[in-house]
Amino acid sequence: MRAAVLREYNRDLSIEDVAFPKCPKDGVILKVLACGVCRSDWHGWTGEHPRVKPGQIGGHEYCGEVVEAGPLAKYKVGHRLVAPFILACGSCPSCQSGNSNTCPNQRLPGFTEPGAFAEYVSVPLDHNLAVLPETLTPLLAAGLGCRVTTAWHALTGRAALQAGEWLAVHGTGGVGLSALILGRALGARVVVVDIVPEKLAHALSLGAEAAVDAREGSTAATIRAITGGGAHVSVEALGIAATTNASIECLRPLGRHVQVGMPVGHTARMEIDMNAVYMGNLALFGTRGMPSWRYPSLLSLIQGSRVDMSPLIARQIRLSEVSRELAAFNGPTAPGVAVVTDFLN
Repeated sequence: MRAAVLREYNRDLSIEDVAFPKCPKDGVILKVLACGVCRSDWHGWTGEHPRVKPGQIGGHEYCGEVVEAGPLAKYKVGHRLVAPFILACGSCPSCQSGNSNTCPNQRLPGFTEPGAFAEYVSVPLDHNLAVLPETLTPLLAAGLGCRVTTAWHALTGRAALQAGEWLAVHGTGGVGLSALILGRALGARVVVVDIVPEKLAHALSLGAEAAVDAREGSTAATIRAITGGGAHVSVEALGIAATTNASIECLRPLGRHVQVGMPVGHTARMEIDMNAVYMGNLALFGTRGMPSWRYPSLLSLIQGSRVDMSPLIARQIRLSEVSRELAAFNGPTAPGVAVVTDFLN
């Protein structure tokens, strides 16, 4: 089968014919229908992600059709499924308490085992997967396993965003746009921050009430002025110190900061304005992924036409174009996200 393989950091992926994956006893093999290209893939491509080594097949935002099922699998051949990027064991205390996204025994296709930048992917622990609704296209579903689910859990499972509250979103990439769209669906008033005028204009067209260009400085003060005292909830969607501090400092007293952007490599440790946390009585939340049992709450929102996630998708690309998309993360990116839909070219 065709796959895009990491051979050297910061170099084009190698498009190769590799062995067909083995089917796990407790899982399935999916024919990949679509796979998003995510900033987390970029972290691995640059060598900053500690778990991603040369020889890895990336890709963790995928959906597909079952072509083979193991004897202990929940799903059968022909099922169309969407997968979270964290595959939890289901039996540890974290899983049993409903927090499967913190499972210490998790499996991570695209990071620690072969991912979905390939025609087929082996998916163990298929109890984590969910059936793809007939009304949801694979193109749109590809983003659900990472960006959209992460944003949904950040807003509802961590920060408990309420209708009428101000939500600040720092970074309007895939997860930032997801937070904007979902925040609006929850009834929040949204202000976005970025350094790319086209991305700010795109966010405004999707319902953001205000947009702040971080190049002009004083981001936190500007947001406090716009919101009449500060955001109630602020999402950091990049994983760097400048936006993390701006997110914390833009909050009103008793506000909630959610760290969605992944701090890894040289950004794993940051200098944080803890005085702002102390003086404002702020709450800081970390979040990563979403427990798989929460899929129905998100899918029902989309199926019920209460939210339209289609503006998230900007480009359909070929497998051979993944390298170009990864390299684009080295600088300010264009609006929207890219999804691989052609795995043969």
